[in-house]
Order: sequence, then C-alpha cells, then structure tokens
Amino acid sequence: MTRVAVHRLDLSNFRCHRAARIEGDGRCVVLTGPNGAGKTNILEAVSFLAPGRGLRRARLLEIDFNPTLAGEPDGASADGPWAVAARLETAGGMIAIGTGRDPAGESGDRRVVRIDGQTIKGQAALGQHLHLVWLTPQMDRLFQEGASPRRRFLDRLVFAFDPEHATRLSGYEQTLRERARLLREGGDAAWLTQLELNMAETGVAIAAARRDVAKRLDAIAGDLPAGPFPVPRVSVAGTPESWLDTLPSLAAEERMRVELAANRRMDGESGGAMIGPHRSDLVVTHAAKDVPAARCSTGEQKALLIAVVLAHARLQVELRGTVPILLLDEVAAHLDPVRRAALFETILALGAQAWMTGTDPGFFAELAGRAQFFNVAGGTIAPG
Repeated sequence: MTRVAVHRLDLSNFRCHRAARIEGDGRCVVLTGPNGAGKTNILEAVSFLAPGRGLRRARLLEIDFNPTLAGEPDGASADGPWAVAARLETAGGMIAIGTGRDPAGESGDRRVVRIDGQTIKGQAALGQHLHLVWLTPQMDRLFQEGASPRRRFLDRLVFAFDPEHATRLSGYEQTLRERARLLREGGDAAWLTQLELNMAETGVAIAAARRDVAKRLDAIAGDLPAGPFPVPRVSVAGTPESWLDTLPSLAAEERMRVELAANRRMDGESGGAMIGPHRSDLVVTHAAKDVPAARCSTGEQKALLIAVVLAHARLQVELRGTVPILLLDEVAAHLDPVRRAALFETILALGAQAWMTGTDPGFFAELAGRAQFFNVAGGTIAPG
C-alpha cells in the first residue's frame, strides 16, 4: 500500500492566518484550540490541495486574509492574495504543490496551481496525486437536506476512482445551462439537438460512474464485521441510473436524448431539465434496521456518514493501493468513547493521514504518541 500524506503545510494570507507553517512527519495531525481560533481554516487550506472549491465552497476572494479575525489592529491589511503550499508524500515520491488565488484574474475567482514549480493549467492534475474526503459539522444534516449536498459528497468519493468525473460534471452543468438559455430564448434547433446529445452522453457517463462507486461501497461495507459503526447500504436513485439497470450505456444515452427532446416545452418553462444526473440522489440505509438514514437518530446519521467514509478509504486500499487524506472537523466530540476509539484505530490500521480538529485535547487521548498535536490560537500554530 502506498501512503499519501502532507509533510509540510504553509499558509499565506489565508483567512485568519497571515503566515503559518505546520511541519509534519506523515502521521495524523490533531489541531486543538478554542472555537474561532482558525482550526477549520487549516483543514480548508488542505482541502485546496485537491481539485474543487474546498470544504466550505467559498468564493476565492472570501478567503483572503482578514485582519479582524486575526486580532490585528484596525487598518491592517493583507500583503497579497491567499496561497497554500505543501510538501506531499505520494506514490511517486515527495512533490511540492502550491495553489492560491490568481491576483491577475479579472473576477478574482481564478485559482492558480503549481506542481514542483511548474504552473499547471486547470486543477484536474491535483487529483492525480491525492484524494481528499472531509466531514464537517455542516454535514451533520446531510441526510435531512435536499439532494444537492449528497450528490456533491458522492461525487467527491467518485473522484478518487475516476479523475475525469470532475471534468464531465463541469461540462454537463455548462451544457445544461446553455440548453436552458436556448429554450428560453428560442435558439437554433440544430444546436439544441447537439446540446441534448452531449447531455445524454455525458449524463449517462456521470450516472454510470456514481452507480459503480455506490455499488462497490455497498459491497465492501456489507462485508465488514459488526462493530460500533452501523453498516450502511449505499445506492444512487435517479432516472439515468435506473435505465442502466436494464440497458447498455449506448441505449441509455439514446433514451435520455429522446426524453430531453420530448420535454423541451416543460423544461423551457421550468428553466431546467426534468431528467438527468443533476436530479439524482445518494441513498444510504441503516442495514441492520432497514431504515433510511433520514429516519435515523442524529447520532446514527453521524455514524452512518463516518461508516461510508471509512468504507471509501478501504475501497481505495483495495482498488488503488492508496488511501485518501481525511479531514475530520469536530468529529470526535460527537462520538461516544467506543466509537471514537474505533474511528482512531480504523484510521491508523488503514494507514490514512487524518487531519482532525477539536476544542478538547482529551477527546484525542488515544492518539497520544501516534499522531502529531498542534495548538491553534489567535491565528498562530504551535506544537501541542
């Protein structure tokens, strides 16, 4: 098995951190300190080492250094846009990754990426070196909210096995918007037909990738022995996914194309599309109780979500020989001692590097000597 781990992390002008460094040795990292000290900001910085908008999905301009949050005097300002740099242990050896807001971008919302000093076009190349999965307190209601955050969560799991998934998602969403505009404005019919063909091809590929990962997660989770975390049943509910249960991909693409053409009037009125992977949903069920996650207790929902993440890590070990880096924000505080200990032992047994935050160092007592501890306070980071 190949380890992937951050060995050094540098933050510049990142939220409440004007300049900060964490020197690591590849072990798990525990960040403790009071609320508002900047612990989650550090996890967010790590999340930008992978493609995407980070764990908060914030606009890049919002991430620039905030003197008020850092407790600096009125009138203080940042000396440049935010940046994150890291030395990363990968299958190919140590590499250097740098990313941050591009000051030359007109909108201020463009990200620049460098790998070993070379500027890389786009973010997709980051996914070739590491994969990240995160859990934050905001995700505690994942099974209570609408389908959109669940799709994003599933898509991040898919990225680990299909790096092109992110490109397909972006292309599909752009085509979806362009079709909606043409339907609203009454654009060229031939171009509309081509857009629907593109949507069908890309949409079915997205559905197939999600469906495949969900089936693999369901299988590996079902093979695990009973333990403190409930066994989740995992699937994807959606029209393209249901077609793939009985049709080959090409036939599913043709059916989606035909359905899109038939729904033009209604889609034009609604400004969207009645069918497609943008309407699909991740379905998680408590296997032992045969109860949907949405009907489980808050504690059970949290445990099911953690169980899915751990199953995903095991699946990466099985299929790729690597494990993702885990970003776990305030997870330990909401677990009972048995589940907390089981989480730590599972992470260590997998060989995964986890970055964990908490206000109470006591929640991480089982990791003493087996993880690196840092104290975060007032925008500063010190060994703990």
